[in-house]
Amino acid sequence: MNPSLRIFAAAALFGLGAPAMAEVVNISSNGFQIRHEVLLNIPPEEAYELLVNVGNWWNPSHTYTHNTKNLSIDARPGGCFCEKYPGGGGVQHMSVVHAAPGKALRMSGALGPMQAHGLAGSMSWDFIPQKKAENSPALSKLVLTYSVGGYMLGGFEKFAPMADNMLGEQITRYKNFANTGKVD
Repeated sequence: MNPSLRIFAAAALFGLGAPAMAEVVNISSNGFQIRHEVLLNIPPEEAYELLVNVGNWWNPSHTYTHNTKNLSIDARPGGCFCEKYPGGGGVQHMSVVHAAPGKALRMSGALGPMQAHGLAGSMSWDFIPQKKAENSPALSKLVLTYSVGGYMLGGFEKFAPMADNMLGEQITRYKNFANTGKVD
């Protein structure tokens, strides 16, 4: 696939129209880092369980099968954030490298169209307990970071904002589901 078609495919998968909820912390010639933070009205243990049940909140337009029932996260070291294809086969989106229920889930891998490049990525979902404030129902804070590095034809300047938009959309859906029971 030529570079311009790759960019178009990435735009379709990552969702250029999704609102950015946080920031691209850093972009360089060899990678980028994204960071998002949200407050949740559920305790960290419950938030962790909600995260690993990814099919309940992930946007189906950011899957290969367009069906989140095909998604799963096996939350143990060596486990898979995977998607099954209906006729057999599938895709490993990421591999679980650290699973601490109620505290953190860390995965490695390059998402979506980034898998076709020489990249490595580390995604961390960290759950931080919050002291209940008088005016805030927040019981936990989720900090999501995604660091990607390696070689990508055309560089990272276009992909980093697209990845940020896609992850911003996912974490917004997750937060909405955690706080209201609905993704929208």
